[in-house]
Amino acid sequence: MTNLDDTPARARLDRALDDLAVTFHGMTARADETQCVCHWGSADELALLKVPDLELDPDLLRRTWRAPDWGDHGAVLRRVLPQFARALVGGAVPVYATGEVGESFARSGWHRWPLRQRASVREFLHAWWTHSLTDPAPTIPAHALLTLCTEASATLTPWLAAWEALDHPTADRHLAEAATLWARDLLTDDLPWPTWHDEDALRTELVTWLARHAPARLQAHDALLHRIRLASLPTPARWDDPHWRAHRR
Repeated sequence: MTNLDDTPARARLDRALDDLAVTFHGMTARADETQCVCHWGSADELALLKVPDLELDPDLLRRTWRAPDWGDHGAVLRRVLPQFARALVGGAVPVYATGEVGESFARSGWHRWPLRQRASVREFLHAWWTHSLTDPAPTIPAHALLTLCTEASATLTPWLAAWEALDHPTADRHLAEAATLWARDLLTDDLPWPTWHDEDALRTELVTWLARHAPARLQAHDALLHRIRLASLPTPARWDDPHWRAHRR
């Protein structure tokens, strides 16, 4: 069996994590950053965010990236990003919170950071995504990581393009698992996860992409392919389709 730690995808991810550590070395929260003692944590804990490169305990790290009301969320995220990224890859965040992680990235405004910093974040997300698609047992399932990456970047396009380009049986298995989970929501014209972005546009892009690329990759999943096809139809045609009643449940 192949050792996943020796794959090119894993090596790329390790390089991306190392690059985050170099790029964001020495970062701190703003000296005047404040936070609610009652709802976030103590003044002593806040002071730790103003010390560069000090490892935070897991609970403080969680409270820090989740807090929605920093004066400068970008500076706070840059402070914790090397540790946070390694925690994410290690599976420290539960699947149900991946959308929140993506929102935290989005709130930071990382697309407006200096070129070197935003390139480092972008490469981390892409390297993690590619590795997960070819990992038989990723720490975060592909469908959940797609939510994270989409919410972080406000786009589905590069993540779907990377999935499409991977001719790999594990990537196909992850696609079948994800599409099975998404089908019920897509059949009712809903995006399968809550979003801060344009829900209709994301839903349309996802279902159009599935209808175009799933048939060749999921040939053994006839019932699932019928559901994807139905979800891609406009609603009058969908309701009139002879398969609608059987697959809407």
